[in-house]
Amino acid sequence: MAVRRILMTTVFFIGWSAAALPAQDDILPASVIFATSTGYWEDDGNAPDVERAPTGAEPVAKPEGKRTQRHGYYKLFAVRQPDRTSKVYLQQVAQTETGPAIASTVELQEISDLKPYITDIRPENSNGIIKEPGLFATIYLKTDPQAEPDGWTVLIDEFGDITVEKATN
Repeated sequence: MAVRRILMTTVFFIGWSAAALPAQDDILPASVIFATSTGYWEDDGNAPDVERAPTGAEPVAKPEGKRTQRHGYYKLFAVRQPDRTSKVYLQQVAQTETGPAIASTVELQEISDLKPYITDIRPENSNGIIKEPGLFATIYLKTDPQAEPDGWTVLIDEFGDITVEKATN
């Protein structure tokens, strides 16, 4: 009987303290409206992370010395702005022993400059991991909220070069 009373009291206090805790923050901010993880990348650890505007003064190899091989995937996502248009970002996500880690994040200025209303982001396929390096995804957007969406492709080749252009069907 005493064990039962202790158990009931413990359950009561655990339930009461859990109800008193504030709600946990959302994992993904509400402003992220579309996201896709796709593609594959790998390097020897000395290659620069994905970047859009090299300054020319930065060395290609990282000076820390010998680095270990890295690999991972890309994440492409749209963030809604207060005016309802969106900015689009590309992340390089490294697969590490402790889980995924963001290696780099760049804004895709070609898309963001359009002040688009993003309606969808889709990978080339939904089969999961791709064996060859690179990325191919389509961003569907409108520059006028009343217009039909246009497709824009984001392509990263095996060398890491990024191309963003209006899709041609």
